[in-house]
Amino acid sequence: MDEWTDATARAALHKIFIAAVAAADPRVMLADHLPKKPRGRCVVVGAGKSAAVMAAALEDAWPDVTLSGVAVTRYGHAVPTRHIEVIEAGHPVPDANSERGARRVLAAVQGLSADDLVIALISGGGSALMALPAPGLTLADKQAVNRALLASGATIAEMNAVRKHLSAIKGGRLAAAAAPARLVTLAISDVPGDDPAVIASGPTVPDPTTFADARAIVARFGVVLAPHVADRLAQAVDETPKPGSLPHASFQMIATPSTSLAAAARMAESLGIAPLILGDAIEGESRELGTVMAGIARSVRTHGLPLRPPAVLLSGGETTVSIGSGPAGRGGRNTEFLLGLALAISGTPGIWAVAGDTDGIDGTEDAAGGFVLPDTLARARAAGLDPHAVLARHDSYGLFDMLDDLLRTGPTLTNVNDMRAILIA
Repeated sequence: MDEWTDATARAALHKIFIAAVAAADPRVMLADHLPKKPRGRCVVVGAGKSAAVMAAALEDAWPDVTLSGVAVTRYGHAVPTRHIEVIEAGHPVPDANSERGARRVLAAVQGLSADDLVIALISGGGSALMALPAPGLTLADKQAVNRALLASGATIAEMNAVRKHLSAIKGGRLAAAAAPARLVTLAISDVPGDDPAVIASGPTVPDPTTFADARAIVARFGVVLAPHVADRLAQAVDETPKPGSLPHASFQMIATPSTSLAAAARMAESLGIAPLILGDAIEGESRELGTVMAGIARSVRTHGLPLRPPAVLLSGGETTVSIGSGPAGRGGRNTEFLLGLALAISGTPGIWAVAGDTDGIDGTEDAAGGFVLPDTLARARAAGLDPHAVLARHDSYGLFDMLDDLLRTGPTLTNVNDMRAILIA
């Protein structure tokens, strides 16, 4: 394109983001990864934001197999199924349906034989959506720990290490309950590094973390636990299944952040934009990553390094927002990243960006993320907003909402974590 405008840049970024989401659609991906059909029963269990649509895709792919089971997904993420029960539950903090769904999932895999097959459909969000407290704990305990971890700045791997050791179903316990049936997990990765033990807190795979690891994470981030919850971690009874202990279980990834970034890069090339994938597992504080990415974008704009414009910088992963003890506004990690980026770019012309959660929901709000344009800060100030103050109180959603720069996709029914694209002309 000879001359980029805000409208053409925004349209291109939207196409790039949608291409990344489409590449992880389980309705397209799942059928190619199914195992050999069983001689006995086939029980389907699922947990995550994609669990219901994965269950529906499985029913479509195996119309000649008698299927039963239950899948737990987020409110608003259910789709019609014929045989597999779908339960909607709370996310990112579990609710009563999260516990009910977990109990139904665990009950579904009881009493099976070696001729039976369990297919576990696992995707991001499963940790909160399928929450069964360990003996001696309650759902209220799990909710309190979840809230504290979400505000602590801990990574998803660190949060899940704690969750596993307060759970009766995570950290391989679901797989252990399904023995001796063959268990095949089909998963959509939403975690940096695609570690099966981290996705939905690894209910069907061995757990390399320990009670000692969980205690260290709690201490490192200053997470305050109720005395009986701290006792559960201190007593270290009933450790999770460790590597090598689940020979009947196998695991297969059907969609990952890297495959979605590759699809985004192909879309960029089709639009005449040179793509550079910076990584699919980028972590860190959201606003600080915005500052770093702004520096790279300005280098492309000014020096043509590390590539010449028109170019797009693509990245994935999951950043964090450390709330601290002060009051917090509305916003997720993607809009916080974008505001940090906008402040660092400081109105530099020829730089635009989109960032969003591929599941369509940035944190707890109704948007996937948002867009940054060269005049984002100027328009915010003209509307009476102080961008620095907004960032300080973690109220980025409100700023982008006022500017009509939120990215709203609705639930996408998949989840390969966050996708960020910075276009430089």
